[in-house]
Amino acid sequence: MSAVYASRMAKDNIEDARKEVEQEFRQFREQFGKVLEAAQQVSNAGAFSDVHGLMERLEDTVKKVRTGGLIGSGAKGHREALEHFNKLNASQTNAPVEK
Repeated sequence: MSAVYASRMAKDNIEDARKEVEQEFRQFREQFGKVLEAAQQVSNAGAFSDVHGLMERLEDTVKKVRTGGLIGSGAKGHREALEHFNKLNASQTNAPVEK
């Protein structure tokens, strides 16, 4: 269990959990622009472009946005926050947990 996730587990307030999901999503969306830029460079490549290098950069960028890289939590942080929110929501409302 990551330290970020452990700190979320202490948050049993559904409103705090909702805010955490929204914050993680905003961070993801900000970082996702880097993926789009790298994909556009691949799309713009020509016959004499370093396509292999551009694809490597795209893969690295996607990985960093997905995992958060060395710092941050990326899409992984959003997934963890959303899972925590859904569990809290289900326990408080007896609603089914979304997957």
